[in-house]
Amino acid sequence: MSFQTIFYAEDGPIGTITLNRPDDGNMFNATMCHEIRDCINNIRRETRTHVLVITGAGEKFFCIGGRKDGMEDTMMYAGVLPTLEMYESIERLQKPVIASVNGFAVGGGNVLQMVCDLTIAKASAVFRQVGPMMGSFDAGYGTWYLEDLVGKKKAKEMWFHNPKISSAEALSLGLINRVVPDDKLRAETRQWALEIADRGSFALAAVKAAFNARHGGVAGLSRMAHDLLLRQYLDTDESKELSKSFAERRKPDPSTFGH
Repeated sequence: MSFQTIFYAEDGPIGTITLNRPDDGNMFNATMCHEIRDCINNIRRETRTHVLVITGAGEKFFCIGGRKDGMEDTMMYAGVLPTLEMYESIERLQKPVIASVNGFAVGGGNVLQMVCDLTIAKASAVFRQVGPMMGSFDAGYGTWYLEDLVGKKKAKEMWFHNPKISSAEALSLGLINRVVPDDKLRAETRQWALEIADRGSFALAAVKAAFNARHGGVAGLSRMAHDLLLRQYLDTDESKELSKSFAERRKPDPSTFGH
């Protein structure tokens, strides 16, 4: 298949999806969400690929969230960014998925690496949740999974205070699995993926399904919260002021909302 917003390549048993919107932080848009979903669904139906890697184009951004640009101006489903279809396809894939974080993993980009089964990051990568700074949130995948990885108190700090987290700190927290020198990321990702590809495919699929079964209800909560957010996002006084103040690098004016 040919794609507009991603690259897909195979290297023996390794498939690699590269988010290819580096001029916009490799941010999701509707086309990218659908293309990642469709690409992963193709991978489900073939036996060549044993491990999938997801990374970002360029050297600065893994992914810094999503945009609704180009979507229909409606409160109906045509106006909802289909991010969850992408996350859900990663979980349903019966093959291990490795996030190879090559830069900033912010907002939905951090959630994306959390949804992947394993994460390897270059030393200069940065992880952050910025939702409340912009009047946004990500319940379900962005909260329950984060709590599992770093604990409830730290997960709440990441959502309430929005600190920037280095690769070294992310590793110490359990947010990611490995940190490598910047210039070694591709080689180390490939080597790790090849080692995993040597394991039993049926056993890996069963173990992945067992881990995901524990969170059977998260998809429902995420679907509710995600759709509730995006049906009103940017349409409230709160989201407008918070987004504007964030872009202008100033403190928001609470008098314009919160009443």
